[in-house]
Amino acid sequence: MIFDVRDMQKEDVPRCVEIINHIIAVGGSTAYEEPYSESDFEAHYFEEPPVSNVVLHNGTLVGFQAAFDVGDGFYSIGTFTDRTSSIRGAGRAVFKKTLADCNERGGEAILAKITSDNSGGLAFYSKMGFVDWKSIPNDHTRPNGTSVDRIVKRYNLG
Repeated sequence: MIFDVRDMQKEDVPRCVEIINHIIAVGGSTAYEEPYSESDFEAHYFEEPPVSNVVLHNGTLVGFQAAFDVGDGFYSIGTFTDRTSSIRGAGRAVFKKTLADCNERGGEAILAKITSDNSGGLAFYSKMGFVDWKSIPNDHTRPNGTSVDRIVKRYNLG
C-alpha cells in the first residue's frame, strides 16, 4: 500500500475527531471515554504535542499519531486509525514518520500506555518494536466499573 504521511494541519482536525470519536464510541481500545469536540482535540492533539502526524491513503485521512514530550527525554505516543474502513499498514506508515521526528528531536525513548484490555493496541506496538516496560495495576476504570491495568511499552531512541 502507498501512504502519504505528513505533519498534522489544522484542516485535518475535523476528520481526526471523526476517527477518534468513533473509536471512543465503540469502546475498549482507548482509555478515552468522552468524545472530543473539535476545539478540545485541536488543543490536545494539534497544539500541545511537538510531533503530530497524519496518514492518508488515496487522499483520504485514515489515521493520526501524536508524541507528547513528557520530560526526561521521553515521549508518550498515541495512535488512532479509521476503524470504519481499516487500511492495513496505516499505523506502521505513520509510525515511521513519528519515529524519525522523535529521533530528530533527541531524547531517550517513546512510551506507549495501553489499557490491558486493548489487545489490538498491545499487538500493534509490539509489532513496531516496543517492549513491555512496566505495568500500572488498576489504572483505568471502564464505564461498566471494570478496572483494567495500563501496560507501558517502551521504544528506545537513538
